[in-house]
Amino acid sequence: MAGHSEWANKKFRKERQDKKKSGIFSKLVKEITLQARNGDPNPENNSGLAQALERAKAANVPKDSIERAIKRGAGELEGAAYEEITYEGYAADGVAVLVRAVTDNRNRAAAGIRHAFSKHGGNMASAGSVAWLFERRGIVVLEDIPPDVDRDELEMALIEAGADDLETSDGMLEVYCAVSALPTLSAAVHEKGLTPTRAEVTMVPKNTVHVGGESAGKVLRLVETLDDNEDVQEVFANFDVDDDVLERLQSGE
Repeated sequence: MAGHSEWANKKFRKERQDKKKSGIFSKLVKEITLQARNGDPNPENNSGLAQALERAKAANVPKDSIERAIKRGAGELEGAAYEEITYEGYAADGVAVLVRAVTDNRNRAAAGIRHAFSKHGGNMASAGSVAWLFERRGIVVLEDIPPDVDRDELEMALIEAGADDLETSDGMLEVYCAVSALPTLSAAVHEKGLTPTRAEVTMVPKNTVHVGGESAGKVLRLVETLDDNEDVQEVFANFDVDDDVLERLQSGE
């Protein structure tokens, strides 16, 4: 799962990200290749590439892997030709789901995503059916902020740099801004000597759908299945689950 805090249960998202670390390198390298191909291979002139590099560095992707990905995107090395595709659909209880795929095989990607929706009680939707329920925002995520950092001073600096919403949960600070303000906000974080876990454009749901019981299980399993698909880069959904229901589902009860 990637992008914005698609639902309020950040603990679930973080645990999913931790479990995915073994496979996240390949997705990040693919993203770098795509962004380098779609624009200038110099990240100073390509905000999409700069964001992909930020994520790769935060995930400790090896430098040589990053350099090869940029060269492949720039056409200096041979490699797969990736394309970006967005799929839309609904999970149980009408939960809206946006799936961003980066793939070298459109048919494989479509078939895998369609199967995931069908298997977990959802269905695919036509283009535009779901996208309007989300808005593009910039997000910067900070984790493990050193105790000697003055939080009030940090937050004031972020607001001055363009932050319009700050959320704190379990020691993690999520900072949202207009897409145009993301480069300035990211720079402000680095000026404070901090390295963001994420600094990217994401899709934020305009409202959420509360799910519970069997529906919650179906929605979570759908998101997990999509997130594990090799062609899927990001999954956004507008649902919320009570913590006790989430813990029960995770424990397998």
